Parts: sequence; C-alpha cells; structure tokens
Amino acid sequence: MAKRSMFVGMDVHKESIDISLAEEGRAGEVPHYGVIPGDLEAVAKIVRALRAPTRRLRFVYEAGPCGFGIHRYLTAQGEDCVVVNPSSMPKRSGDRIKTDRRDGDALARLHRAGELTAIYIPTPDDEALRDLVRAREDAVGLGTQAKHRLKAFLLRQGRRYPGRAGWTRPYRRWLADLSFPLAPQHIALQEYHDTIDETERRVERLTDQLRQLTPGWRWAPVVDALQALRGVSFVTAVGLVTEIGDIRRFTHPRQLMAFLGLVPSEYSSGPSVRRGGITKAGNPARAALAGRSRVGVSRRAAHRTTDAPCGYRNAINSAHDLSSTIVVVGVRAR
Repeated sequence: MAKRSMFVGMDVHKESIDISLAEEGRAGEVPHYGVIPGDLEAVAKIVRALRAPTRRLRFVYEAGPCGFGIHRYLTAQGEDCVVVNPSSMPKRSGDRIKTDRRDGDALARLHRAGELTAIYIPTPDDEALRDLVRAREDAVGLGTQAKHRLKAFLLRQGRRYPGRAGWTRPYRRWLADLSFPLAPQHIALQEYHDTIDETERRVERLTDQLRQLTPGWRWAPVVDALQALRGVSFVTAVGLVTEIGDIRRFTHPRQLMAFLGLVPSEYSSGPSVRRGGITKAGNPARAALAGRSRVGVSRRAAHRTTDAPCGYRNAINSAHDLSSTIVVVGVRAR
C-alpha cells in the first residue's frame, strides 16, 4: 500500500515552533496542530506523534537565525525535511496580516503544492569554516568603523592630514605624533587608536587560523585553484568557496548567476522591454566574467598558478590565452 504524504509546516523561532499539517491533495484543509517549544526534544515528540505506517512526513521551515539543527536532526532520523528561503515565499500583495500560525499554514500549503524551492544545506564542516570566514569579515567591518570614527573625531578637532588620505605608514606616523592640549581629547584619541590596533590584530589572527584550517578542508583544492586566477588571493578564494559550497549542484551557469544575484533586473510589459542592472538578490559573494585584452601576470599570481593542480592550471592558462579573466567583487571575506 502506497504511503500518503503529510506536509508539516513549521514556523521556527527561538522559543517556540508553530506547526500546521496539510494532507496530500490540493483541496484539503490545513489545520493548525499547535505550538511546541523550540528545542529538538519537542521536535522528537512531534515526530513520534505524527508517524504512522501509512503516512510519509514531509517537513518544511524557513531559513533563519536558528540555523539548520532541526533539518540535520530530522534527516538523521530518516525524515524528509527541506529548508526554504523566506524571500522566495510567494505572498499576496493585499495580505496585511502576518502571524506565526499563518506562516506555518502557508508553509504546509505551499509545500504540498510544490511551489517551494529548497535551499542548499552545508555540511557541519563547511558551515564551521564559513562561520570563521564571516567572523573575519565582522572583524574587518569593525576595523573600518573604528577608522571612520577616528577620522570623524579628528575632523571635529580641525586636524587634517596634509598628505594623501589612507592608512599608509606616513599617515600612521602622523597619527602617532598628534597631541591635544586637553587630557580628555588625548584620551579619546588614544582609545580610538587602540581600538583600530586591536581589530587589525584580530583580523590577522583569524586570517592565520583560516590558513591553518583550510588545507585539511575537503574543498582545499578548489581554493588553491581559484588563487591561480588573476586578482584572487587566499582570503577571496576561501570566502567565495565557503559561501557557494558545492558548485556541482548548479547544473547550468545561469543557476549560479541567479544564486549570486548577477541576473539583470527587468520590467517589461507588452511591447515595452526595460532591463536594468543586476538584481543583487542573492548571496553577497558575487563574481563577474569580463573579457579583457591580454594582461600581464604578476610574480605572485604566476607562483599561485604554478602551484595549482595540473587540471585547473591548464584550464586557467587557456582562459588567459582567450584574453579572459574572472574578477571577483563584493566577496563577503574582503
């Protein structure tokens, strides 16, 4: 006897999970099952309560700050579970009521109708390294903010650097020689400066950890191969690979471009065709393929190309012969 599917929509939050059920068949109602605590023990009880010999459970919930723990637990128990992107959820323009119960109902109904697309779930090892890359990115962002605050402080005090702007060695020497007549201002300057030094040391520590951990990662050969491309360093390569994951899951380049938000926007109706810039509605690790005239390769880039695996190196050399280069922009790990 064939099993009938039951679609279980879960609106997941930190402290609670709203559950709705949808029996197989487009015309069936979607009853609200109830609210359970937001932990795996409560999820396990629901699985045991809903299991039946003639029923196949198909769980769905939206990606969010709670991570993929529920997905990994359910799949380890042999259950079918997908995670969807909240931005891809179909919504009616006139719907102005949003509740947890309605969200759970919509998930179950749309999953039953086959209108939801599951997102890629990284392995625990891949996600762990991605967390380290994002921690480095956060440190870079904090350093940038600290530098902006210091420059704003100096501007309020009428202190302007006479040379070229930028955090060069002369600029840092000029900062070290600054002094103020009032002690509170001098203390504020020193604190701003110490904050910048600490964020820079933090970025260096995280970068060193990435260099130590990446060689043992399963995608280390891909990271090495990407570094053979002009303009792609270690941090750029590892950031790109951690965000994209297994690139083999894309069966066509258009799918990868859509994932990165590199497809052009379009507002066309009838005979009118209007196309705009890229949507940027995707992962921030964006890449663009640009044809250019033949360019020289620096000594450092040539060294990275030589160290790349043979198959990747041949492909990269062919790309240079065709006067093409890959320019990676907007990568999360700058």
